[in-house]
Amino acid sequence: MTMPERSPRSILVIVQRSNGDVFLSSPLIEGLHRAYGGPRIDLLVNDDTAALARTLPHVGEIHQFSYKAGGKAGQVARLLRKIFRKYDLSINLTGSDRSVLFALAAALRAISAVDAGRKKSWWKRLLLHAHYEFDSNRHIIENNTTALDLLGIGSGKPKVSAYHTRAAAESVNRMLADRGISEFIIFHPGAQYEYKVYPEKLRNELLERLDTLGVPLVVTGSKNAVDLAIKWSLPKLTNVHDFIGETSMDELIALSDRSIAYIGADTLNMHIAAAQDKRIFAIYGPTILSMWSPWCNELRTGTRTNRPVQTYGNITVFQADMPCVACGKSGCDDHHGVSDCLYRIEPDTIFKEVEQWRTTFR
Repeated sequence: MTMPERSPRSILVIVQRSNGDVFLSSPLIEGLHRAYGGPRIDLLVNDDTAALARTLPHVGEIHQFSYKAGGKAGQVARLLRKIFRKYDLSINLTGSDRSVLFALAAALRAISAVDAGRKKSWWKRLLLHAHYEFDSNRHIIENNTTALDLLGIGSGKPKVSAYHTRAAAESVNRMLADRGISEFIIFHPGAQYEYKVYPEKLRNELLERLDTLGVPLVVTGSKNAVDLAIKWSLPKLTNVHDFIGETSMDELIALSDRSIAYIGADTLNMHIAAAQDKRIFAIYGPTILSMWSPWCNELRTGTRTNRPVQTYGNITVFQADMPCVACGKSGCDDHHGVSDCLYRIEPDTIFKEVEQWRTTFR
């Protein structure tokens, strides 16, 4: 059911999930900004995604919730007091109880995703001004922009963009110049969780093969434990340049913008590169493609099909040829353990696709 048309002047968007979720809320924010003539749009996010949230366009204040800090009840109470009825409209992109409460408190007109099971979500459906069921068979961008349809704006065929400051671009240009790098490919081996990381032995074999192309490979990553472990295991190769832990989020986006392609894990950096229309070579383990595949701006879609190798638009995705792919679990044990499927993707398969592209790209 479409909500009656009325132009809000203040909107709170709530995204209490990971960096990728926050980044891929940008088509919703763009749609709201465009349709309502530049209203104030604030965000409520988890504190570990605030750096990424600051790169999004059209965003004012960023409210933060911390899972690491003690006294969560006190945090919730403080945030509720801060946002209570301060907005004309609130939109929540997850179905958690806490985030729905934030949406209900922030505005009388509250829209939220809800779980499909009515046993847990009945009260949310009753109290919300409008709601939609979060659908794992739809891309996260399609889920996130459903609110635009409920508002009568229309989500259309979304496009994703990535933004960085001029200062970040200048900083990155200096970093590249200092190392004598001009044209280069981003190689991003890490992820937030170990179960999504291409195994070290296969990763290093792939880097050795890619090194023969004669193109600088800029290896990116943060200062988290997963990325730092990768940093110490990188092979010493002529064309491999280690940038792990050396860029801010703003600089990371600027660095990606300078690149000609992305090779690596299905993580935030991949989504950033896809938003910049780079040539993408993405290595997927158990992640569900229908929701989390790289979004192709040219085709305005991701992919829903599991195949060992597939290309759509500027994007190539690699998966294992196994009947369980993709299972959607957090590793085979579903407790952040090893993902066997990542061990079944041959470095040579990835290299041949990159080599073929590189031959035609010149």
